[in-house]
Amino acid sequence: MADEHAPVVTNFIRQIVLADQASGKHGGRVATRFPPEPNGHLHLGHAKAICLDFGIAREFGGRCNLRLDDTNPGKEDPAFVEGIKDLVHWLGFEWSELRHASDYFEVFYRAALKLIEDGKAYVDDLNADEVRAYRGTLTEPGRDSPHRTRSVAENLGLFQRMRAGEFADGAKTLRAKIDMSSGNINLRDPALYRIRKVAHQNTGDAWPIYPMYDYAHSISDALEGITHSFCTLEFEDHRPLYDWCVDNVDLPNHPQLWQPLVDKGLPTAPSKPRQIEFARGNLSYTVMSKRKLLELVNDRLVDGWDDPRMPTLAGVRRRGFTAAAIRNFWERAGLSKQNSVIDFGVLEACVREDLDAHAPRRMAVLDPLKLVITNLPEDHRETLSFPNHPKDESFGTRRVPFARKVWIEREDFAEVPPKGFKRLVPNGEVRLRGVGIVRCDEVLKDAAGNIVELRGTLDPESRHGMPGADRKIKGTIHWVSAQHAIEAEVRLYDRLFNVADPDNDADGKTYRDHLNPDSRRVVRGFLEPSLRDAVPEQHFQFERLGYFVADRHDHAPAHPVFNRAVTLRDAWSQKQAGQA
Repeated sequence: MADEHAPVVTNFIRQIVLADQASGKHGGRVATRFPPEPNGHLHLGHAKAICLDFGIAREFGGRCNLRLDDTNPGKEDPAFVEGIKDLVHWLGFEWSELRHASDYFEVFYRAALKLIEDGKAYVDDLNADEVRAYRGTLTEPGRDSPHRTRSVAENLGLFQRMRAGEFADGAKTLRAKIDMSSGNINLRDPALYRIRKVAHQNTGDAWPIYPMYDYAHSISDALEGITHSFCTLEFEDHRPLYDWCVDNVDLPNHPQLWQPLVDKGLPTAPSKPRQIEFARGNLSYTVMSKRKLLELVNDRLVDGWDDPRMPTLAGVRRRGFTAAAIRNFWERAGLSKQNSVIDFGVLEACVREDLDAHAPRRMAVLDPLKLVITNLPEDHRETLSFPNHPKDESFGTRRVPFARKVWIEREDFAEVPPKGFKRLVPNGEVRLRGVGIVRCDEVLKDAAGNIVELRGTLDPESRHGMPGADRKIKGTIHWVSAQHAIEAEVRLYDRLFNVADPDNDADGKTYRDHLNPDSRRVVRGFLEPSLRDAVPEQHFQFERLGYFVADRHDHAPAHPVFNRAVTLRDAWSQKQAGQA
């Protein structure tokens, strides 16, 4: 959940809501909604809208509905609905009412009849190509449809016959009668209804006609008593149509239109909502296009919609990004009217910050090299105490077994050390974390010359409580007891693309040409035995390696699977600096 003590971030939307409350507009109420279409998977951009819609309602003591915009049957799936509900909850929000646009189909129809009776809508026979030809261009006005002058009686009859299913798909549309010469093409007699004889997941075959998005969305907002309707910047040109629908249907003054909902317990009186636009949330090193994400999945360039490299909320959740980190990221990114791209590293930094505070520490070795401590007996066994979190005593401590043979990271030994190397070298010393100082006495190799084992001695005077425990030594490395370690599958995830703007095809390449071949590596690691009790979606810092999470689908005690959420430091910035 959001931190109640965090400083309030001011933005232009919050200022609008504050001003409306101060003026008494909407009676001081604040009501918002999150209205996704259940035809796909939510991504990080949707999280920005979720945090805004629910966050404003929460801050001002208002309410926020989750409304499924299910006006496009054939492309929508109940499974997407369940996925949306699950992810809104995961992000830390609860809706006031769960609604579907299909709940209002009867009201949409009655409102359309009213528009026809008022001479503000007509039935058109032009097909889609003809409508485009008549609409005109940005520099040329449109032309009236030859059917625009039909009488009210004829339009009512035709629309009722559309409702009865007498006409084929595409044969007729209901269009608003606004202004074919408007400089805003959205006002050039936009379609309000189309014929689609497709079964709906909620209403079955009851409706052979379905409302268009702009019409259904605006009337749904009014019906639900929404006060502030937040949407992304591409809908700014649609706002005049949104307002036209709200004003001309005029639900507050025509209760007969929404009487069916009163009978079903309409939770609030209709309103005249205000649409407010904000810039989308764009991230570097990603693509957000639904088409491209679908191609990545269908062409098996990723392992599904919840692949931890995908920018879907299901993907980043599985990777180990936390809901708190995502909320904090969008809060810090702020709101504006200008499109911009935020560096993916900012999101990763938010993940590190959250997990640094909340993830218990564990030791794991992902590229193992065996170290045998020869001055300990073969049967040496002891148990050491380690803090679960070095910055928070409330996490308590854990017991970690130590024996004669341990695994260390292969990169923590260098036979020919580079300049500045502070870890283990032949005849050199290093501190084994929590144990003492070890000296490397012997390097064993196989027939091919590969190092297979190190042998060394432990300085007994350097152990905890001994006189030499504080002896200065340059390097400290972690380890795992070879006898007690559990073996696990560890998936090392990184950014899916290796350039900041994979959508930029100025060089003749497509986003596919910029896929990062190192975005997923799988290794067999050795983990301290306490990780045997890890449960799916539990986070840890593997000391010196990064932040990891037990995979929410594949992890099991008999087959541990951990995903790397983020490294301990921003390796991408370091890489870019080195290439500069």
